Amino acid sequence: MRKVLCSPGSYVQQEGAMGKLAGEYAALGTKGAHLIVDPVIDGLYHDDIVASFEHDGIPYELMKFGGECSMEEIDRHRAHLGDSDAVIGIGGGKTLDTAKAVAHFAHLPVMIVPTAASSDAPCSRLSVLYTPEGVFDRYLPLPANPNVVLMDTDVIAKAPVRFLVSGLGDAFATYYEAAACVQSNAVTMTGGHATMAAFALARLCRDTLLEDGVKAVAAAKAGVRTAALEKIIEANTLLSGLGFESSGLAAAHAIHDGMTALEGTHSMLHGEKVAFGTLAQLVLEDRPLEETRRVYDFFRSVGLPTSLEQIGIGQASEEDLLKVGEHACGPDETMGNMPFEVTPTDVAHALRAADQLGKQL
Repeated sequence: MRKVLCSPGSYVQQEGAMGKLAGEYAALGTKGAHLIVDPVIDGLYHDDIVASFEHDGIPYELMKFGGECSMEEIDRHRAHLGDSDAVIGIGGGKTLDTAKAVAHFAHLPVMIVPTAASSDAPCSRLSVLYTPEGVFDRYLPLPANPNVVLMDTDVIAKAPVRFLVSGLGDAFATYYEAAACVQSNAVTMTGGHATMAAFALARLCRDTLLEDGVKAVAAAKAGVRTAALEKIIEANTLLSGLGFESSGLAAAHAIHDGMTALEGTHSMLHGEKVAFGTLAQLVLEDRPLEETRRVYDFFRSVGLPTSLEQIGIGQASEEDLLKVGEHACGPDETMGNMPFEVTPTDVAHALRAADQLGKQL
């Protein structure tokens, strides 16, 4: 049996890391770095981003991200690489995915610098491509994970709290989806079965969220860095990243994908939709009542949705929910990793039941 665990080359989590980019780059190259920076982040942290390069006399080119991770945007950056021998992406998910793709096509190493702990994607070997108009295009599997993932805890502590909470929702699904994949002996996106190490990280991710999530959200609301916030940054990004990629996805993310078919969910963040997908997965699995109650209580305590209304589809019809189920059970979705057959009707009923449980528990 082929088992695979993949991870970034290095994961660095440190206060003030944004001002030390040149030192981290030195492990990747010598000729100069191509920086792809979210425009908002550039406006807030431009001096910090370029300071170490200028201090050390290291060449760099900073280009602002154009808004969509499209092939047109990727080609725009490739045309400006010049002699750069590494790519650095700084910002949110689409900025980081663009940096990964640019580095992939140019055969260069890449450093990923998330400015919020909002998802588990930074550590992964995947970019999600869109059209210039923002319509989903395709997934771009990459041959390797990022060379470096760099988390500046001071920057992340000051990011909008909703981003951190969304990261909690994305990360919380990790253990439950991993457990389903282990039970079904699913093949993960790494091309192998889950290792014990990956599943242990998925379990540690959930336990860390339950222990420190509420405290971390309080710290983020105050804009300060605490031990609890440090743990949640690692859980949202590294533990969940390794756990999902090397253990597998199942119902929660498939239901997330299905919910995007309903316009009401479009204003919701990825992790918020995944969170409600997790509640629906608990229903599908008929998890024990006390465990289910604990998850609902945790979601409420940190501000994650526990009702259809809170994810923008409170008025969803049975036809709407069946549409979600049809998408979630599609041939290319991860619902097939569940250890039992799930039909579109099962998903529609689970969503309705999860909504009702949110009112009762």
